[in-house]
Amino acid sequence: MPAPEIVAAFEAAKGFMPLDEGLALHAAATEAAKLGLPLLEVGTYCGRSTILLADVAREAGTVAVTVDHHRGSEEQQPGWEYHDPTVVDPEVGLMDTLPAFRRTLRTAGLEEHVIAVVGRSPQVAKVWAGELGLVFIDGGHTDEHAGNDYEGWAPKVAAGGLLVIHDVFPNPEDGGQAPYRIYLRALESGDFEEVSVTDSLRVLRRR
Repeated sequence: MPAPEIVAAFEAAKGFMPLDEGLALHAAATEAAKLGLPLLEVGTYCGRSTILLADVAREAGTVAVTVDHHRGSEEQQPGWEYHDPTVVDPEVGLMDTLPAFRRTLRTAGLEEHVIAVVGRSPQVAKVWAGELGLVFIDGGHTDEHAGNDYEGWAPKVAAGGLLVIHDVFPNPEDGGQAPYRIYLRALESGDFEEVSVTDSLRVLRRR
């Protein structure tokens, strides 16, 4: 369990992940951190889940890496359900969650344990050469974006490391299907086995 102040920081941060899924992510990161490798998330938004990965990285002596262009995913754009006008840059008229993300880490006292990569996931994956202890996929929820995240980052999970996928909804009535489809791809590949299920959060281990 994370310390009470970490839980409080998580709950105070902008974001959509509920606490039970956050605790499952923290537990997965704690296990994966034993490999001594970086913990990476795709899809940062304002840093709610980053707090949990950074807390684990601090305790384990490793680092959390976040990959996000910080312009918001498709469902966060104006006119969509998850749009927040307070994170729109008034000068350019586009979403910019990077300032809110940095404030989140500063408030939680975790800045020095995070490397924030500002860029698009497929481009970053192409230049990332090392193995990872954990990859947490929580970026765009279209088939294109989720598929790119899976193809770009799943191969970089070290043996014994964990692949965590958020917003996995087997029932189409509960949510979009793109994360569910990459979850199925991971299982069908034979490279991963399921470790745990917490609501829409799936934790898989590389064989």
